[in-house]
Amino acid sequence: MSVNGNPTPSGIPASTAAEPSEQNLTAPPTETPPNAPVSSSRPIPATSSKPNTIAPVVPSSKTMTAIPAPRPPASTPRMTPTVTSGKAIPPVRPTPPIKPPTPPVDIIDEGEPSDGHDLRMGIFDHLNELRGRLFKAALALVIATALSFLFAGQVLEYFKAPYPEKFIALGPTDAVVAYFRIALLCGAIMSIPITTYQILMFIIPGLTNKEKGLLLRSIPAITGLFLIGAAFAWFLLIPPAVNFLDSFQSELFQAQWTADRYLGFITALIFWMGVAFESPLIFFVLALLGQVSAPTLIKNWRLAIVGTAAAAAFITPTVDPVNMFLVMAPLLVLYVLSIFLVVIGRRISRVEAAV
Repeated sequence: MSVNGNPTPSGIPASTAAEPSEQNLTAPPTETPPNAPVSSSRPIPATSSKPNTIAPVVPSSKTMTAIPAPRPPASTPRMTPTVTSGKAIPPVRPTPPIKPPTPPVDIIDEGEPSDGHDLRMGIFDHLNELRGRLFKAALALVIATALSFLFAGQVLEYFKAPYPEKFIALGPTDAVVAYFRIALLCGAIMSIPITTYQILMFIIPGLTNKEKGLLLRSIPAITGLFLIGAAFAWFLLIPPAVNFLDSFQSELFQAQWTADRYLGFITALIFWMGVAFESPLIFFVLALLGQVSAPTLIKNWRLAIVGTAAAAAFITPTVDPVNMFLVMAPLLVLYVLSIFLVVIGRRISRVEAAV
């Protein structure tokens, strides 16, 4: 509906909208300068130099329906932008509080096994450590040899049993050297546990806890195997060797052995056979650590034969092949025994790794 060509506003009755046209005229709105402040109160009509004779039409509250403004959600806070100098500044969002940085905490896992590489030493530190270990081993040997002088005479009489005649002393000091050789052999046997311990303590700082335990538990076995090797040499190897050498070509040669050469042969054979009997245990420990395998030993059997021949030539004081063979044969048997022990050690290491 329109009155006098003007559209009737919605929500206003026709009787109110049909007033004289001069009353429907209102003063044109005045433009607001860009720098004028905005007020939240009711707008004030702009003033003019000409007298305003026409009053604006103010609709009554009864005839005009108010449209409620949409309310924001309750969870969203209402932010009113700030107007300064005609430009709207976006609302400032509150920043969350900044938590102070947490200091780093060192986590110590006591259940984690040590790798044995916590200590780092230089070359001179290793040399000093080796010198100290060798000094302690030599001191133990000297003390044990000094104690062996108390019963070296009885041991000398026992070693003379395979040879029925008296020893021949060609020099003035041959008897003293023979007596000292027996005391030195007894002292070396007595100091083997301490010497082995000092060598292992030099190696242990570079090993893990598992390797340390295996080596420390092997000390009694090493001593026992040395004694077994010495007994094997004395009871099974020396008697037939002495009888063979004494009766060899007896029609042409009369055997008269000096004390130095006879005791040198006996003591060298006993000592180095005791050391050789420790080789199966060494291979067994290496197999437990996963450092050697049976196929490797079987593949290198030629090198094993050459090595045992060189060891037998070093152990025997003579150059004849008979004595060399008497020493070489047990060494080859020990090498074969080492292969079987390596197989057992590898199986044990696999079972421990699976558990």
